[in-house]
Order: sequence, then C-alpha cells, then structure tokens
Amino acid sequence: MSVNWGSVFMPSIGIAEIVVRGTIMYLGLFAILRFVSRRQAGSFGPADLLVIVLIADAAQNGLGKEYGSVTEGLILVLTIVAWEFIIDWLRYRFPKLRPILAAPPLTLIENGKLNAANLEREMISEDDLRSQLREKEALVYDEVRLAKLEGDGRLSVIKMRP
Repeated sequence: MSVNWGSVFMPSIGIAEIVVRGTIMYLGLFAILRFVSRRQAGSFGPADLLVIVLIADAAQNGLGKEYGSVTEGLILVLTIVAWEFIIDWLRYRFPKLRPILAAPPLTLIENGKLNAANLEREMISEDDLRSQLREKEALVYDEVRLAKLEGDGRLSVIKMRP
C-alpha cells in the first residue's frame, strides 16, 4: 500500500479561499446561533443534537469546497478557532460589544414573581422552568429571589434567605 504524500499535505485549493470560506461560514453560523433562543444552548435533547448535526453537515460544503489534504483541514480548523478567540477577545476588551456578541442575562423570576413576558419571549414553558428550578432545589417561585436565563442558556438561581 503506497501513500501519495503530496495529496496528504499539499492543498488542492488556495489557502486564502479556505480562510475566507471558514470566516464566512463561522461568522454566518455565529450570527444565526447568537439570535436563536438561548434555551437551546443550556440543555441538549435529541432534537437539539439533530439540529447540530444537520447544521454541521449543511455547513461542510460551504466550509471547504472539496478539500482533501490534512493541511486544508488544519487551516480550516485554525480559522474557526481563531474567530472564536477573536470574538472572545472582543467581548472581553470592548464591553459595548457584549450585547451584540453574547446574549445578556434575562430575568425570569424576581422576588418570587414570574416574568411571563420573558418566558414567552424565550418560548420556555412554566413546566420547563419548574423543572430547572427543582434542579436548583427551589420548589416554588416564592423561594426564588432572582432567576436569570444566562446568555449561554444556563439558568442561574439565587434563593430567598430563610
């Protein structure tokens, strides 16, 4: 069995094209996922996993055309990792960009009072919220001083003091 080392390491498409494709796809997917409901990021069910797999499959062709070398794959991965680093750096360095680059926390319960409008906005049912509250050992809204849906989809809960 012989190995064609040239096809393993020599790119078949231009490096600049790989970087541009990776940049466009990453930023496009980032924008789409940034403005989709946050609750999707907090916990993954079978339907969520299916969506991720389908997004990855749909993005594959746009990312690298028909590349086949290891070098092209590494350049594409490095481009995606670089954009993730750049966005994290921008979010850290420039506080005014944070609301654009990351969803701000959203108040769901404050001083035992449910904010139904925010639940509806994020399409979270009260049953789903109660389930997450039980995981935080809060059985009723009156036990919760503050519950926020964080930008990454996690629910943070501060309970009333006894």
